[in-house]
Amino acid sequence: MAETREVRIGMLGSGFIGEFHTLGLRYVPATRVVANYGAGPERREAFARQFGSRPSDSIEAVCTDPEVDLVVVSLPNHLHVEAVRAAAANGKGVACTKPLGRNGAEAAEMLRLVREAGVFEAYLENVVWNVEMIRVREMIEAGAIGRPVTFRAREGHSGPHAAHFWNAELAGGGALLDMASHGTEAARYVFGKDVAVREAFAWGDTLVHGDRTTGEDNAVMLIRFEDGRVATCDVSWSSKGGLEGRFEVYGDAGRIIQDMSSASLRAFIERPAGYLGEKADQDTGWVYPVPDEVRVHGHDLMMADTVEAFRAGREPQETFRDGYIVNATLDAAYRSMRSGRWERVETDSELLQAVPATAAGR
Repeated sequence: MAETREVRIGMLGSGFIGEFHTLGLRYVPATRVVANYGAGPERREAFARQFGSRPSDSIEAVCTDPEVDLVVVSLPNHLHVEAVRAAAANGKGVACTKPLGRNGAEAAEMLRLVREAGVFEAYLENVVWNVEMIRVREMIEAGAIGRPVTFRAREGHSGPHAAHFWNAELAGGGALLDMASHGTEAARYVFGKDVAVREAFAWGDTLVHGDRTTGEDNAVMLIRFEDGRVATCDVSWSSKGGLEGRFEVYGDAGRIIQDMSSASLRAFIERPAGYLGEKADQDTGWVYPVPDEVRVHGHDLMMADTVEAFRAGREPQETFRDGYIVNATLDAAYRSMRSGRWERVETDSELLQAVPATAAGR
């Protein structure tokens, strides 16, 4: 048997999502994180000790490292363009977490950068990779619920875990950008990406966290596809009781409901037992520990597809093109919040039609 070529990862981001992405590489053969960068030397060095990599002191240092093949961007939103620019300029493949940009213009710039450089690119959207969502898609393809007609996503928690999320200028928005980016791509995944998103209508307001953010902490968005089908995304940063993630697909012959927040394990405890799950609001009393959270939330399969696509020289399931469409859809929703009307999703058709690079190692 031919030896599997090793893929060496440069990890940008040493926080919560950087750890999830790194843990998602656990079962990917011949894959190793060789360099990492993140906020502050202490966090960088702690990350390096945990995962056996070398701490670097800048984004540029990781992207110019001759041992790095593929750069994974797990940084705050305002650093995505800088990181993708550095990776592309140095001929590195690059995978970037959601949302791709703070807005459609940034996402378009990142798409142009990788296309012009001819490098591999992947969009890290984990919801479409959780095992239940994959099963939803399989049942739809088998005709189990007939033709999907509407889609609904409900995502909520009591607020972000990191300070940069609360700064709407740095992040690019509030709860809608943070969470409805998941629901938008999930809707495209179940309806089929061959049907374009046409327009969006949205409401958003700061109802609870006005002392912490200028962005919306609650929002509802409708997106209408070119064939008339509609998806609803209902998101909240003021939902107590832990992480909510409910996705529903309604067809003309049935419905499928997938609930990431429905606990398979529960316990009543009087003493804290350490980390229980993302956005858990309490550590004693009735608690709902998430078994193998990295796998359950889709990071294992997402990172496997990214690395294996890079290694094989093929396009991954989720690309910067998808991230750009998601950002453009959310831009329309934010315009709708201000106008009170349906707003058209605006994209560069020539950019969307461009052919991606799929050469392994590029």
